[in-house]
This record gives sequence, structure tokens and C-alpha cells, in this order.
Amino acid sequence: MPAMRILGIDPGLKITGWGVVDFQAARPALVAGGVIRLDCRAALGQRLAELDGELASLLEEFKPQVCAVEQLYAHYRHPRTAILMGHARGVILLCAQRRGIEVRQFAANRVKQSVTGHGHAGKSQMQRAIQALWNLESPPEPPDVADALAIALCCGRAALGGIRAPRAPGV
Repeated sequence: MPAMRILGIDPGLKITGWGVVDFQAARPALVAGGVIRLDCRAALGQRLAELDGELASLLEEFKPQVCAVEQLYAHYRHPRTAILMGHARGVILLCAQRRGIEVRQFAANRVKQSVTGHGHAGKSQMQRAIQALWNLESPPEPPDVADALAIALCCGRAALGGIRAPRAPGV
């Protein structure tokens, strides 16, 4: 089986985490990870345009076959956050779709379960799990990087296990 390259993305309007993982059989290989930092003082449209440009550069550089994105989670106490996150996710989905890259989405608790065995793991648990998996000297910082790598890992494991991940709506 040829390697499958997955770009995991943890969407945000201040910090968007990203991680690239190659899968061949059951051996995931960490390729790269980082964050896209957006100017939180800039207008929403400017931040979205900047996110689009930065993501386009990542897609060009790493050429993933799949983009894995965390599903939108809405809590009744914070509806504004969900709406704002929806803007970032929309840019991510559109950017990938324009390039013909398949997009898969995963619920946060499924990602956490896949990586730590606990669907309600905290950020530090996720960081330590990613650190242990790839024998990193220190946990990925900021936590958004670990989350993005975990999303890519969850996607790859789902693909290898024959579990069909839901596609992003309308993609």
C-alpha cells in the first residue's frame, strides 16, 4: 500500500494548528507540524484571507491526499464561538476542495479517544500522547499542533481500519 499523506487541521481564528502525517500500513510517520498565527486585531475578512493564503502554501508544499479537520462543536453557552469557528472551517474546506483534496472531519471526542483512549482527554494529555507516540523530546507546543497531529492520526487510523469517516458536508 502506498503512503497516504494527511494534513490534520485544528481550525482557529487566532491560531490554526496543522500537522502532516504519512501512513504506510500501520506505521504513521510525522512529517511536520506547526501553527498559522493570525492577527486577532485584524478584521475578520482579513484573517480569513490570511488563513486561506497560508493554508494554500501548506497544501502546495506538502501535497496531502486528504485534509482531516475537527468537526464544528457548538455549546449552547458559547454560540458566537461556534459561528466564528465555522468561518475558519469554511475557508479550510474551500481551500482544500479547490485543489481537489478530499476532506474528512472528525468529532473532537473521537480524535481524543483514538489517540489517548479517553474521549474527554485534556490538552496536556493529548500533547503527552503525541509526544510519546513519536518519541519527541518535549510535548508539541502550542497544544494546537498536538491537536492537529491527533486529527491526522485519527483519520489515518480510520482509513486503515476500513472505518469510513464522514465527509465534510457539501464536499
